[in-house]
Amino acid sequence: MKEQMTWQELPIGGVITQAGNSVEYITGGWRAFRPVIDFERCTHCLVCWLYCPDVSMRVAEGKLLGVDLLHCKGCGICVEVCAPKAIALMPEAQFAGESAKAEKEGARWAASWL
Repeated sequence: MKEQMTWQELPIGGVITQAGNSVEYITGGWRAFRPVIDFERCTHCLVCWLYCPDVSMRVAEGKLLGVDLLHCKGCGICVEVCAPKAIALMPEAQFAGESAKAEKEGARWAASWL
């Protein structure tokens, strides 16, 4: 059995020890509400991408592609900053059957950042 560290040996909490390591921590399971994008209304201004504290707005070639559901915590900031109102928060429970597909897609997206 591995010995536990003493409190003096524990790393200081909330410290980023390596650049870009947050992608290794899957935090999307904390989410109670999921951002849903209406691409008919989206203007691809990317303001949601700028304000997302989790860098969960998936963008390529200047276009919004979707949301990284492995890391999005459902804070709703993207909804608030979206001028054309193309993003809405929906209860996560409505998507219970889609979670496996979303996790697989999100894992591929996250792996591309490593």
